Amino acid sequence: DVQLVESGGGSVQAGNSLRLSCTALGSTATRVCMTWFRQVPGQEREGVAAISGGATITYYSDSAKGRFTISRDKATNTVYLQMTSLKPEDTAVYSCAAGDLTNWSQSSVLGGDGYVYWGQGTQVTVSS
Repeated sequence: DVQLVESGGGSVQAGNSLRLSCTALGSTATRVCMTWFRQVPGQEREGVAAISGGATITYYSDSAKGRFTISRDKATNTVYLQMTSLKPEDTAVYSCAAGDLTNWSQSSVLGGDGYVYWGQGTQVTVSS
């Protein structure tokens, strides 16, 4: 099993930055894909950024590209989402997810299928 522990959410003004952390605990944690999703109440969940177990493959949604950076510390099994130039539309609950995915297309990875483990979510609020 893998347990995901998230931290780093908060409230910031537009244009500022936040860094989210997600630590994966468990014997298989180093081999799984880890992805950040976000969801606003009443809207569909959106895959924001993903990183492979070996940190050799990353994917970003169009909304995240150029502003967000996902990285992985293999020593601590922690995945970071550095978010810069935040906008009010980035306001959401951000959750990390982990899974040993078999389909590595961007649409599948960011689509949310195949993830077995989910974190509890952390709120990010960006004010204008």
